[in-house]
Amino acid sequence: MKKLKQILLISILLLTCKIGFSQFRIIVTSDFPSFPVTNSDPDDVQSIVRFLLYSNEFDVEGLVVSAGTFDMVADKKTMLAALDEYDKVDEILREHDPKYPTADALRAVTYEGKGNNNGIKIKWGCGKQPVSEIIGKGLDSEASNAIIASVDKPDPRPVWVSVWGGPREVAQAIWDVRNTRSEKETKAFISKLRIFLIACQDASHEWLMNEFPDLFIIESKKTYQGIFRSDSQEWVEKNIINNHGPLCAIYPPKAMGGPGVIEGDSPAFLYLVSALRGINDPEDPTQPSWGGQYVHKKGTKHYVDGLGGSTISKWKNDFQKEFMERADRCIKPFDQRRSE
Repeated sequence: MKKLKQILLISILLLTCKIGFSQFRIIVTSDFPSFPVTNSDPDDVQSIVRFLLYSNEFDVEGLVVSAGTFDMVADKKTMLAALDEYDKVDEILREHDPKYPTADALRAVTYEGKGNNNGIKIKWGCGKQPVSEIIGKGLDSEASNAIIASVDKPDPRPVWVSVWGGPREVAQAIWDVRNTRSEKETKAFISKLRIFLIACQDASHEWLMNEFPDLFIIESKKTYQGIFRSDSQEWVEKNIINNHGPLCAIYPPKAMGGPGVIEGDSPAFLYLVSALRGINDPEDPTQPSWGGQYVHKKGTKHYVDGLGGSTISKWKNDFQKEFMERADRCIKPFDQRRSE
């Protein structure tokens, strides 16, 4: 059976390459700070650098700036500032792969959620406030509406929502659908979502877990920490930050979790990268993957922590080698790399 699944996954990958789109549609929601970082955890900036270097392998349908961490603000100009740096290297990246999106294409799908700066008061963490204070009637945003529009597209592929900050925006999208559509339509909408939750960052996290047993959720409360310190500050300064162009230059050399590679949010998309390498079936999070290995919660479509952070850290040589190679793409023309 396992071999059959692997053959099927490879067949899907070959088909999607042939017809010209990625296997995976993805929306990233991040509590993305300004940089240099003063009011949040720098790990999101670390993760966005890596993610943008992998953007050729996804159909990126949304970059959502959501509320999170200290100030609980949502301001998309911070993500747009990161895309300004991507804009300076995207042409050379397309020499390596023409599927790298333009900066303008990514700007066009950058959306702002709601936070303490624009209409609601969100408390960080679970169990801190009633969910009705942060989602509900009239609390939709351009981000939550964009998530609905993405899922509603006549595209049979599911939408992977990679939740780095609070999940308020995807929760609001589901709330709006459940309260404006029939039960059958709501079930159809939910069936197209694949949500990867990093930590437990606001009250909507618990609401999603408790209210929707049929919603596909990977809940990484602690497993994501397996990526912490995959390499040192010296390693990232040598191989990523210094002499690798303006995008890599914004990679912070340390985050709240310490110096070097922290990137607690990156497992949410590395899970799909390893699937593209044929390592795991993304529909079965109990399998080993670069994003961790999870335990199925009986009676639901939820997958939760079980085997721990070592299920990520054991792959560090593989994903760090790729990261270093992709950082090199920002400065080395394709012909030069091919001749090495």
